[in-house]
Amino acid sequence: MTWRPQYRSSKFRHVFGKAATKESCYDGVPITRSVQDNNFCAVNPRFLAVITECAGGGAFLVLSIHHTGKVDPHHPRVSGHRGNVLDIKWNPFNDYCIASGSEDTTVKVWEIPPHGVLKNLTVPWKELQGHSRRVSLIEWHPTANNILFSTAYDYKIMIWNLDCSEQVIKNPVRTISHHTDVVLSMSFNTDCSLLATTCKDRRVRLMEPRSGNLLREANCKTHKASKVLILGNMKMLLTSGTSRWNDRQVALWDQDDLSVPLLEENLDGSSGVLFPFYDPDTHMLYLAGKGDGNIRYYEISSEKPYIQYLTEYRSHLPQKGMGVMPKRGLDVSSCEVFRFYKLVTIKSLIEPLAMIVPRRSESYQEDIYPMTSGNKPALTAEEWLSGIDKGPVLMSLKPGSQVADSYSEMSKGLGNTLDTRRSQSRPGMLQLAYIQDHLGTKDGKEDSGHADDDKSRTPVSNGEDLALCSPPRTENELRLKFHKQQEEIRRLRELLNQRDVRVKQLELEIKNMKNSQSQGSL
Repeated sequence: MTWRPQYRSSKFRHVFGKAATKESCYDGVPITRSVQDNNFCAVNPRFLAVITECAGGGAFLVLSIHHTGKVDPHHPRVSGHRGNVLDIKWNPFNDYCIASGSEDTTVKVWEIPPHGVLKNLTVPWKELQGHSRRVSLIEWHPTANNILFSTAYDYKIMIWNLDCSEQVIKNPVRTISHHTDVVLSMSFNTDCSLLATTCKDRRVRLMEPRSGNLLREANCKTHKASKVLILGNMKMLLTSGTSRWNDRQVALWDQDDLSVPLLEENLDGSSGVLFPFYDPDTHMLYLAGKGDGNIRYYEISSEKPYIQYLTEYRSHLPQKGMGVMPKRGLDVSSCEVFRFYKLVTIKSLIEPLAMIVPRRSESYQEDIYPMTSGNKPALTAEEWLSGIDKGPVLMSLKPGSQVADSYSEMSKGLGNTLDTRRSQSRPGMLQLAYIQDHLGTKDGKEDSGHADDDKSRTPVSNGEDLALCSPPRTENELRLKFHKQQEEIRRLRELLNQRDVRVKQLELEIKNMKNSQSQGSL
């Protein structure tokens, strides 16, 4: 009998972390000293927001994603709160809308100008007043537009509908009061039909968010959970916390039975909170500890042993919090599957960290980029509140795909005056939309509204807003910009060639139809 090594086939066995160069980091950012166990950072393909230290109230910085290098200490801030800001989250369907929760017991929703914050922003778009104590966590609904969840030190979870005319909203559409202590984390499944929470009372709860009904509750004596994630549609929950002996630990639970965990795995004896991040497209789990310099990553499967350790990224710089870029903002040309923005307090630095699958080919790798959640809502707020559940609207990350309709749909009715200027923000998206609008589309799909849309678009260069770009400072940075521009030109030429071929095909079809009609009349 021959011996065979037990190798496990995986596309992500050799994923590695690549930290950005110093020129591509954000230096001189006064990161908050708050001891709250939050990420303190939120990212989308246009902006980076980070909670900062300031006197006389709470504030956070909003920087262009391309505004790297030294940050001006007097850079304008979003500073309308009377207490420290504890959490910030970008609207997943609107890159210019961000919500913030504060110690002043309010949640405020802000509109960010198209070219960033050029002066201190103090007047919010909406103010939500309902909590009696400081607001610790906020989360946007993953598929319905303008639905926001918030939880505070009053032990309540409130659901807010922002689709209303009032600037100050005092009545949430639902208040969930099952918790007996502070809620530490919230997580939704793919269509938001389930909400999982962890609480300081050591219990993990699973409930229906719309009705607030409690479905299941776990009270495990051997595992004290602090953070929870619903793992997409795998019908499993993952919690990170501590064991009975105060070792850091992760536990996996069956969604339908929370009596005993499926798996418990001890990691180390450190004291920092573990932040779990899950990518449902690649089934990869990342564990980043507060105060650690390393990030462990695993692959999750629905069968035993459930969690497979891959490797870890090591760094001597400890992280206070982490921001995560949505999938539509990743660089697919370098096979990037995840990107962190690491807050390094000791250096007042924000360091981008790309997780990359090593591939030799420079072409688009479809096997590691399946269809993913896009920036279009699947439901309106009223539809979700009326009882409808829908999964996310999926998009392809392939350059040039779903371009013609993405701009026009994004600019319809997102609920405020700036939305006509907003579009998907993947690199190259605006130029491709511009070309498709101006090629004289002969396939009958031309939209009369494109002329008005073009007036509201900002000038772009190589997929970046000119007003938000910073000029290259070093020769290496200039070389990178040059190569990026060459790649963009090559991609646009391919698109033009495809359109030419399509035009010729349509002309031949028209000619054949005319010939068949003339023969029929004879």
